[in-house]
Amino acid sequence: MESTAQLLWGLLFGSIGIGFFLYGKKQRAVVPLTVGIVLCVYPYFIANTYLLVLIGLALVALPYFVRL
Repeated sequence: MESTAQLLWGLLFGSIGIGFFLYGKKQRAVVPLTVGIVLCVYPYFIANTYLLVLIGLALVALPYFVRL
């Protein structure tokens, strides 16, 4: 992690990811479960802060638009 912003955005999206994961596990919903796992893991691989936020927002919005 290069900057404090990346650390804090990663923490925020990881926390949201834990919420999605627990919700998906409890409701047996595949999309929130998968998005939760991806939200917890992807901040480790993205070095650009703007890209981190853009991908995070897209992943947070994904379960709203994709329902299985």
